[in-house]
Amino acid sequence: MSVLSLPEAIRFTKNLNSYNRRETRVVNIGDTPLGGSYPIRVQSMTTVDTMDTKGSVEQSIRMIEAGCEYVRITAPSIKEAENLRNIKKELRARGYNIPLVADIHFTPNAAELAARIVEKVRVNPGNYADKKRFEEIEYTDETYQLELERIREKFIPLVNICKEYGTAMRIGTNHGSLSDRIMSRYGDTPLGMVESALEFIRICEDLNYYDIVVSMKSSNPQVMVQAYRLLVQKLDEEKLQSYPLHLGVTEAGEAEDGRIKSAVGIGTLLEDGLGDTVRVSLTEEPEFEAPVAQMLVDKVAGREGTTDNCQVDYSKYQPFEYQKRQTQEVVNIGHDNVPRVIADLSMFDEIVPKDLNTVGHFYLPELDKWAMNDTGADFVYSGSNPIPFMLPNGLREIVDYPVWSGLKQKNTKYPLIGKEELAQGIELHPQLNFLLVDLSELDEELVGLVQKTENIVFVGRTIAPGAFAEFRKAMMKLMNEGCQVPFIIQRDYQALEGDQLTVYAATDIGGLLIDGFGDGVMITGSNSGAKESQLKAAKAYNQLAFGILQAARTRITKTEYISCPSCGRTLFDLQETTAMIRKRTDHLKGVKIGIMGCIVNGPGEMADADYGYVGSGKGKITLYKGKEVVKRGVPSKHALDELINLIKEDGKWIEPKQEEVATL
Repeated sequence: MSVLSLPEAIRFTKNLNSYNRRETRVVNIGDTPLGGSYPIRVQSMTTVDTMDTKGSVEQSIRMIEAGCEYVRITAPSIKEAENLRNIKKELRARGYNIPLVADIHFTPNAAELAARIVEKVRVNPGNYADKKRFEEIEYTDETYQLELERIREKFIPLVNICKEYGTAMRIGTNHGSLSDRIMSRYGDTPLGMVESALEFIRICEDLNYYDIVVSMKSSNPQVMVQAYRLLVQKLDEEKLQSYPLHLGVTEAGEAEDGRIKSAVGIGTLLEDGLGDTVRVSLTEEPEFEAPVAQMLVDKVAGREGTTDNCQVDYSKYQPFEYQKRQTQEVVNIGHDNVPRVIADLSMFDEIVPKDLNTVGHFYLPELDKWAMNDTGADFVYSGSNPIPFMLPNGLREIVDYPVWSGLKQKNTKYPLIGKEELAQGIELHPQLNFLLVDLSELDEELVGLVQKTENIVFVGRTIAPGAFAEFRKAMMKLMNEGCQVPFIIQRDYQALEGDQLTVYAATDIGGLLIDGFGDGVMITGSNSGAKESQLKAAKAYNQLAFGILQAARTRITKTEYISCPSCGRTLFDLQETTAMIRKRTDHLKGVKIGIMGCIVNGPGEMADADYGYVGSGKGKITLYKGKEVVKRGVPSKHALDELINLIKEDGKWIEPKQEEVATL
């Protein structure tokens, strides 16, 4: 059941035919205002101990020089809050006037002190006045109201201090740290996240305090996107102020996976026109976060007011919950099948067996057999050069129609046809045909023709800068026409590489998948250079496709790590520990492991994980199974072995494969 009525949902979707950044009030944060018509700001958070003044200053400077416009620093207790004064003084003495943000959990007295020193404080409504013990509590309306009065009493002093000192505040809800009170009434839902923040916002507005920024973070991009959209809707519904939004995916992880997960969440919302400041949370040094965040911001730059002559009805769109577009099954595509991955090898004049290594299929000549890893492509597109050998089980081939029509054995390969060829009534494969169509061609006439033709799958593409919006519009056209033909999302990124390729693809494709759009993915790019470099690129595109599917939670093919980006609270080397755990567990397909530097980011932030590895003291680790503590105070040198034993006890452990495929 949707959390909003249809008319309310339409209010959210009314502007989706054009790109318009949401209008918000301006919040002054030092000399760097946020919201309104000001640029979308980039920020990050220090990772060194807040009591290390010199280290905090040096790291802050590196962050600023990397592009950060705000610097956030943890203040878990009074002593760290007081030391913010020294950090700020030293930064100012060195010519850096960047606004500082104090990050607060559990400790209102630290927040009240920090609000007198820095330009902004962040509080988490899940633990500012509440405790989390994973208890289910029955409330009447009267007892619930008494709880709200208790929160109000605890929160008012901070609001008054912020008003007096001109300090801004971020009310930052985290999916994993919703209070027992919220969980008992609203459940583990986006609506619960929104209500957690609204309780604090209502108090602020009652006191005429409006210098507020709001965030709805989760380690699950799908939940995060739904929560932000719902927040905007609820603010409007209650006629509260249009506060600026701080966007972020918590505990995104490291390397490509962290960038993909961040882009799926943050990039999707930016495409919606939502977001005024961005923080990408990576398990890396914080100065590496700002450039990735800036790429996401730059992706929507200059699109203000752009529109399309084709206006689409979005009344069937469900922006606040996952609803997979209904499609018919064609062979193994559509309906309840996981999204398929198509690898493009059409740039090669000749394909030999070892070339398929790049897309997860390995020929073992000594054994004369094929093996496949977890990111083995489902289809390979060979274009005008059909593969001359028998493909392994689990891999099918797509060729251009003129080539397919001339084959003696047509049943083993599938044709890629165009709009004109389909209109001519050509011979089709009896089971599966791929129709390549530019989104601009997807009109009622073509949809009608396709619906009269059996065993067709769309392969949709566009060169429009706002690809995400164009694909979403195309999906709505199909839904409005009642067309249930499966749809492959094809994107060409010839001009992009590295992090930019990763975040652009994850936004364009991942944002569609988390809304239930798309039955497959095909990523293509550069087709120039030596064959070795082209194969390397094909491998990267294939892995990127599977990574996006994983982040969107639509196809799980590998272990998922929910690891925090580290901060001054962290009790061990997070990057080194994450790498160590990954090395021994990354073969556990579908298992989610949370790796948290301290108890603040422990049971709450990794609530979505199957197992948790949490710093609980110097050299000590607490191990979790789901939300339950199973071992406390484990010496760090034994903690990974103990974690693996937990996984074995649950029957989820498998031994790593030792066959030749592992070394190919």
